Amino acid sequence: RQPVLSIGSNLGDRAGRLQGAVSALEDTPEVTVVAISSVYETEPFGDVPEDSDTFLNAVVLIDTTLTVHTLLDRAMAIEDAFERERSVPGAPRTLDVDIIVVGDRVAHDDTLTLPHPRAHERGFVLVPWLEIDPEGEIPGQGFVADLIAGVDSSGIVKREDIEILL
Repeated sequence: RQPVLSIGSNLGDRAGRLQGAVSALEDTPEVTVVAISSVYETEPFGDVPEDSDTFLNAVVLIDTTLTVHTLLDRAMAIEDAFERERSVPGAPRTLDVDIIVVGDRVAHDDTLTLPHPRAHERGFVLVPWLEIDPEGEIPGQGFVADLIAGVDSSGIVKREDIEILL
């Protein structure tokens, strides 16, 4: 199974940042973007400041020969290129690039947990993922199609007016 990445932004040119993230992934040696979901507008999730703007989110499937830690380094470098601040958990952000799953790989170390520990609770990951990967599965949690039933997806709106291109 292909690695699944979730991208999101709720500061500045949100759509431009998502496009930039996909373009940066595609420009990465040993990475090929296979599929990109539609863009969804979503309410901030979890413990976030009250004045946080809505997010634009998408899910990207890739093929890669990179190790998971090299892929993580690349994801963080892409965030850094878009001036991601990591000072306050839950704070608004220019760009998030999260590794959700890498096949059936399970990892837990100081820098990486796979699958992403909260992906199964997040409609903004599950809804766009299901769109491009109907057989998607989170190891230890279940199939994306089944997991969606357990999350509130009422605040997730497909933005037909925004498209991310390869």
